[in-house]
Amino acid sequence: MSQHEFAEEIKANIERAKQAVGAAKKLSDEGYYDFCAARAYYAVFYAATALLLSNGLEFRKHSGVIAAIHKNFIKTGVLPKQIGKDLNWLFEIRSVGDYGMTIHVPQEEAHSAIEAAENIVNVLVELLDK
Repeated sequence: MSQHEFAEEIKANIERAKQAVGAAKKLSDEGYYDFCAARAYYAVFYAATALLLSNGLEFRKHSGVIAAIHKNFIKTGVLPKQIGKDLNWLFEIRSVGDYGMTIHVPQEEAHSAIEAAENIVNVLVELLDK
């Protein structure tokens, strides 16, 4: 499938990415750091999904999306290595937020997650706009 065939999905994913960043900020403001971290990760997941769709690549699993971003954009130098590191870290911190049981995401890490997510979403949207 071409980018045109995925146009609505791409647009919807970008909108969800932006909303997820906003939700992460609100959750952080209210002290819900675990949920903030999860929303920060999902913001990047949605933006990454949009970028992959724009290249005709469709994945349903988180691991597939992450691996494809590394293979097609990080290892090829289209995106800086720090984006890949931040993506991996956000995935890890999301697991703590969602499944950590007695382990919780500290406030500082939640704030770092928001910064990383906002940066990645902006970079991926910029790349999509090219």
